[in-house]
Amino acid sequence: MRLAFALLTVAMWYGGWVDRALAQERSSPPDLPSWAYPMNPSPGRGGGGGGAADDTRYGLPGTDRTFTRAEITGQEPADWRPDLHPPMPAIVARGRSEVRACAMCHYPNGQGRPENGPVAGFPASYIIQQLVDFQNGTRVSSEPRMRPPASMARLAKAMTAEEMAEAADYFASFPYRKWIRVVESPTAPKLRFAGGMFMPIDGTEPIGNRIVEVPEDTARTLLRDPISGFVAYVPPASLARGEALAKTGGDGRTTACVACHGDDLRGLGPVPALAGRSASYLMRQLFDFKSGARAGAWSPLMKAVVAPLTEGEMLTLAAYAASLDP
Repeated sequence: MRLAFALLTVAMWYGGWVDRALAQERSSPPDLPSWAYPMNPSPGRGGGGGGAADDTRYGLPGTDRTFTRAEITGQEPADWRPDLHPPMPAIVARGRSEVRACAMCHYPNGQGRPENGPVAGFPASYIIQQLVDFQNGTRVSSEPRMRPPASMARLAKAMTAEEMAEAADYFASFPYRKWIRVVESPTAPKLRFAGGMFMPIDGTEPIGNRIVEVPEDTARTLLRDPISGFVAYVPPASLARGEALAKTGGDGRTTACVACHGDDLRGLGPVPALAGRSASYLMRQLFDFKSGARAGAWSPLMKAVVAPLTEGEMLTLAAYAASLDP
């Protein structure tokens, strides 16, 4: 059934669905919450790469495996902890010439990072639908310059229906685990851009109306340790406000999140789980629905839900959902 669904949707694409990512020039909306869309402020610098080859073999706590930086980000990216996941299909473990391995960005255990997506534990049908939406251009980013969503669109266009089904079945076969620690605080770390995400530097600054999500351990994250998670700093009182909005829809101003995603936000049937997922990633998805950047299957339902929400309200919803146990 999953393979048939993928074949059907891909056939619809070949039959004439419009690739919005290529068909029109896009610019970010004027009200874009730029803090949720990590990008290099100086293109060509600060994103890693370049310099002399580094032949050092690096290790991590709790494993005797060692890898060079080239191996960590190579065609078959480092699998630091193979005991934490089932055997990976080829498309996940090493990809092929036109498709980078899924494990590179989402990790072998599907936990992902804030700039990517946490895919472990999602229904296979949902994962396939997102790949198809990326493929046909009905899922793009509100910020077209953000590299990970653009990469997903490019990779999805090169994937076959069989590869989509293999990757989806794999990541759906095991649960997502607690990965994000949410902290309410009037201040947050100062930031720099590195490795595709925001990293903390010395010093703090007022948090304002932002979610600031950074690695718990920068060094381990730069080595892509699949058990070293993240901390999301959010403004004070965000969690209580987000909980009220998620459960009541703002006293009926919009549809309560729990109506579709379940009382614990752990998903219902094909509706994806939100609990414990990256706060900044959730914020991007809410804004992308509102801006129309996400326009695939079921997106009209979400667009209607987020239409009346302010940026601050979407922030509190993302913070609350991220704080829950998956």
